[in-house]
Amino acid sequence: MLGFARKQQNRMLGIDISSTTVKLLELSKQGDRLRVESYAVSPLPPNAIIEKNINDPESVAECLRQVVATSMTKVKSCAVAVAGSAVITKMIIMQAGLSEEQLEAQILLEADQYIPYPLDEVAIDFEVQGICEDDETSIDVLLAACRKENVDLRVDALEFAELTPAVVDVEAYAVESAFDLFARNAGLDRNATVAVVDIGSTMTTLSVLSEGQTIYTREQLFGGKQLTEEIQRRYGMTEEEAGFAKKAGGLPDDYALEVLSPFQEAVIQQVTRSLQFFFSSSQFDEVDHVVLAGGVAAMDGLAALVEDKLGKSTSVANPFLNMEVASKVDAAALTNDAPAMMIACGLALRSFD
Repeated sequence: MLGFARKQQNRMLGIDISSTTVKLLELSKQGDRLRVESYAVSPLPPNAIIEKNINDPESVAECLRQVVATSMTKVKSCAVAVAGSAVITKMIIMQAGLSEEQLEAQILLEADQYIPYPLDEVAIDFEVQGICEDDETSIDVLLAACRKENVDLRVDALEFAELTPAVVDVEAYAVESAFDLFARNAGLDRNATVAVVDIGSTMTTLSVLSEGQTIYTREQLFGGKQLTEEIQRRYGMTEEEAGFAKKAGGLPDDYALEVLSPFQEAVIQQVTRSLQFFFSSSQFDEVDHVVLAGGVAAMDGLAALVEDKLGKSTSVANPFLNMEVASKVDAAALTNDAPAMMIACGLALRSFD
């Protein structure tokens, strides 16, 4: 995993700051068994986050205080992530046998040829991937760079909330870790080519993994907020009323046919379009399996519709399969939120690196 901050603690909170919510997860581990110790989700005020960029650190900090209080965690150290669209990654070849300090010094000397920003404006990290296939005297090194402001705004919000930022990861790599855990427990082939489609409130992110490694990511502006807005428009509700009705039910008889069904078709179109972009930009022309994540993924019947339209086996993400759950955690709420907790779970797993 990549971490722009390298300080490690024994236990870290996984904190996913998305466009509309903050999600907190704390895991513990005994032997091979994982346990959910704390979890909470809290909505963000409008415009606190704009297209995954923190616009109002103080509002985000207040939301962070809320999830910490709700979860009743005592842990202060945490891992957060920046969006993949904010990160430049590049595989570079370096001389084998160098120490981490020597690698770091060499990468800093050469980084300006890979990064289109002044180096004093970026946070840089790297991870050795292994010996080059065609040259045993060289190693493949994954270089990652992100504008410092994207990192600093997250760090500021955490520190305003009296939390200690230990790791800043990349969302795609957090999803990769959570998928590996889910695949093992769900009996999926971890070496297959899998499309993980995270459909959030305002953003849909496709991550394609092959042999357990992320090989492609793409973000699109589309999400469950469009369904909420259509409910508001059609039935004259406030945003809060529409959001509640969407989850709790009780909408008029024409809702399923006139509102829900067109939205589900739009989801399928977005998934299809995202996959077509992947196929056109890679040597792949199919995926073996589709995993739906994000808040929209929990919608009844959606996975079956996607499977029917794409002709590919489709499942709903649940990284908490076979996990123990602490008594203070609302297990039913955790299960309901599970598809949206992939990034938070991947971040919380950083505790055990």
